[in-house]
Amino acid sequence: MAGGVFLVAAAGFALAHIWSPHANLRITLGPPGSTAERFITAFASVSKVQHPRVNLDLVRVDDLAGSAKALEERRTDLAILRSDAAAPANAQTIVILRRDVVAFVLPPHSPVKSVANLAGKTVGIVAGRLQDTNARVLDTVLSFFNLPEKDVGRTFLPVDELAQSIRQKKLAAILAVGPMAPGEVVDVVAAVARATKGTPGILGLDEAEAIGKRFPSFESIDVPMGAFRARPATPSDSVTTLAVTYRFAASELMPNVVAAAIARSILTTKAKLAAVTPLATQIEAPDPDNKSPILPVHPGVAAYLSNGDQSFFDQAQQYFYLGGLVISLAGSLLAAASAGWARRRSEAEWRPVRRLVEIADAAPCADRAGLAALEGEFRELVSAMLGCSSGAVGHDCLSAFSTALAHARHALDRRRASLGPETALPSAPTLVVAH
Repeated sequence: MAGGVFLVAAAGFALAHIWSPHANLRITLGPPGSTAERFITAFASVSKVQHPRVNLDLVRVDDLAGSAKALEERRTDLAILRSDAAAPANAQTIVILRRDVVAFVLPPHSPVKSVANLAGKTVGIVAGRLQDTNARVLDTVLSFFNLPEKDVGRTFLPVDELAQSIRQKKLAAILAVGPMAPGEVVDVVAAVARATKGTPGILGLDEAEAIGKRFPSFESIDVPMGAFRARPATPSDSVTTLAVTYRFAASELMPNVVAAAIARSILTTKAKLAAVTPLATQIEAPDPDNKSPILPVHPGVAAYLSNGDQSFFDQAQQYFYLGGLVISLAGSLLAAASAGWARRRSEAEWRPVRRLVEIADAAPCADRAGLAALEGEFRELVSAMLGCSSGAVGHDCLSAFSTALAHARHALDRRRASLGPETALPSAPTLVVAH
C-alpha cells in the first residue's frame, strides 16, 4: 500500500515537473559593445538550447552602475556586477566571470617603490566607460595609505597618449584594471614598452590582503612573472596586488533551485560560451564557504557546489520528508484540539451534576427564600437536561445526573417539610433514566 502511494505521488511530481510553466527571468544587457554585453548575448543563446522553458527578457543598461541599480530596484533578476562598483545589498553571486588585476604600471627604472611615493605626482587612468570607477579604485588605495586625494593628480587619456606621457615623464604611473589576459593592463604594458623602449614594471602592494579586509570589494591576488608580457617579462618577478571581480549575480529572492540551475548551466557550457566571448574563458565557481558581505554566494549555488546535482527522486524524497513533517505536525495539532474540545465538552456535561450535589448540600440550611431559589434552579437544571438532544449527553453522565437529581429532590423535600406547609411548592418533575 505504501509503495503504491509513493509511486502515485512520484508520478504526480513527474507530471508537475514536465508540465511546469515556463520561467521568465529578466537580465541586464550592456553596456553597449562591452564584453559584458557579448557574454549576456552568448548566455541567452546557449540557455535557449539548454533550457527551452526558460525565457530571458533582456533589460538594456548603459553601464555597470545601471546594471547594479536595476538589480537593486528589482527591475531585473540577473545582472553582471563588478565587486567594487556599488554592488547592491540584495545581490548574491551565481558565478565569477573573471578577476581583474588592479595594476599600477611603472616606466622602466621608476623610483616609485610604494604608493606613498605617489604623493605630489600624477597617475594616468585609461579614458573610457570605466574611468570614473577606476578613479575610485585609486582613491580607495590612497585612503588606505592615508594619502589625501588632492595630493595625487590624475589624468584621463587613451592608452597610447598615456604611454607618451610616461615617456615624457609627465606621469609617475598608469592605473590599469584588467585580466591576466588580453585586456587593459596588457594593452598599457605594451604601449609603455613601445614608447619607452624598455621594460615596464608593476608596483607591488604587499598590503593587498589588509586592504581587502578593510574594503571587502577587493581581493589580494598574486600576479606571476610575465603575466602581462612574456619577453621581456612584465612583471619581472611575481608581485602581489589587488583584484576586483566581475560576477554574474541574482536577486536574493531567486529560488535556490533556479539559482543552482543557472550556475550549473554556465559552468557546464563554459566552452560554448568561450567560443562567443573571451570573457567566458575565466569563468569560475565561487567559493561556497566565502562569507564576504559583498556579493555573497547564493545559497542555492552553494548547495549545488557542495552537494552536486540531485536526481528527481532525491528531490521527491525531500518533498515526502517535508510533507511527513507537515502531516505529523497537523496531526498533533488536531489531536490537541480534539482533546481540548472533549475536555470542555465533558466539563459542560458534568457541570449540572456537580450543581445538583451543591443544591442538595445547601438545602438543609436554607431559609424559605433560599429554598425557593434552590427549587427554581433545580427546575431549570431539569428542564435544560430534558431539552438536550438524544446522544448529546453520555450515558455515564446521564446516570450520574439521575442519581444527583434524586439526591437533590430528597434534600429539598425534607427541608420543605421541616419549614412547614406554607412553603410548599409544586412538585418538580423527575428524570427517569431507562436502563
